[in-house]
Amino acid sequence: MNTGVPPGLESPLSAGLWLGPGRSDGGAAAEMAANLSSAGAGAGPGAGAGGHNVPALVFGVLLIVVISCGNLLVCLSVLTERALKTTTNYFIVSLAVADLMLAVLVLPLFVYSEFQDGVWTLSTTTCDGLMTMDVMLCTASIFNLCAISIDRFIAVLIPLNYNRKHVDLRQAVLLSATWILALAVASPIMFGINNVPGRDPSECKLENDDYVLYSSVCSFFIPCPIMLLLYCGMFRGLRRWEEARKAKLKSSIQACRKLQEAAASLPPLASLPPPLPPIIERELTADEPSTLPSTEQPLHSVCKVGLVPSVSFAEIKFNPDPHRRKRAKINSRERKAMKVLPVVVGAFLFCWTPFFVLHIMRAQCQDCSVPPALMSVVTWLGYVNSALNPVIYTVFNTEFRNFFKKVLHSCCS
Repeated sequence: MNTGVPPGLESPLSAGLWLGPGRSDGGAAAEMAANLSSAGAGAGPGAGAGGHNVPALVFGVLLIVVISCGNLLVCLSVLTERALKTTTNYFIVSLAVADLMLAVLVLPLFVYSEFQDGVWTLSTTTCDGLMTMDVMLCTASIFNLCAISIDRFIAVLIPLNYNRKHVDLRQAVLLSATWILALAVASPIMFGINNVPGRDPSECKLENDDYVLYSSVCSFFIPCPIMLLLYCGMFRGLRRWEEARKAKLKSSIQACRKLQEAAASLPPLASLPPPLPPIIERELTADEPSTLPSTEQPLHSVCKVGLVPSVSFAEIKFNPDPHRRKRAKINSRERKAMKVLPVVVGAFLFCWTPFFVLHIMRAQCQDCSVPPALMSVVTWLGYVNSALNPVIYTVFNTEFRNFFKKVLHSCCS
């Protein structure tokens, strides 16, 4: 395939995060540039003319704009909308900041190099800075998703001790740890691990295969299984809570029916003494709209037994204590939150898993052959993930959707 790269410059900029020297024909960016240039040449004479990759430039600029605008709206929505000022959304803001910084600090240089057909024309110091930011910000995205799963796990298992409105010390430590650990994973680049003998200044990539393996394991292959296990635990906990709630509701309804049946066999009203106070009281937390009032409101005198409405011989009084009502409300919120967060995690895994698998294979298997077109697709797919999260929030979260509509309406009017 004709790459459009002059002889002697066959090893271009690595196309993104942690691309090691697994192949002698250059990094994934070169492969991507070759494919895009060839496609452009087939489409028309001006697509790849002059050694410039115009399709990569157009797509890259559009991607930067979408990532920047979408994640900026996420940050503004949480900062300005009172309904969105929750602990979970503060973690989402941290994730959006990582994606926003990626669009501002990493993608412009990457797209510029792609426009130059993948040839790195800047200094090696700038290249090392680019690789450091790339590794750190993509790692921060993964660690933020892992922190969100830990935060949700705590909210489901011990909701009464969970501060939903304000960031407490535990959550502040978790937020800080995501960025500190991400910086720690990327720090070897700052300390010169990329400065190897015989380094080609026309390439910008990670030069050390051992570091490629280390960073990939620390940034992806360890936190992602932890994240999935935590979400599985959350789903199981919510399912157990739902089953217990339904069983409690069923037993209380059965008690009501037994009292009603017993009342039918009581003697006539005239032969009975004056009305007595309630003789049976039970507590219940339920939110079945078809049979009982919601737990969002106090439940009183749901089941009454008597011969006339003004006389009550036995009643079940539903009057849950504040702790039980609070737990029911929190679990209801968690069920709603669990609708969007697994989609975010699923989108992340879909976008980044192919890249990391091929990335490890390229670095550790010198004889493995990865098709250039495939490597190009998975590299761009990883960056596209930074644009997906705002779209997911808009689709699944009513508050985010309303804010986005309000902003767009203000801009268009």
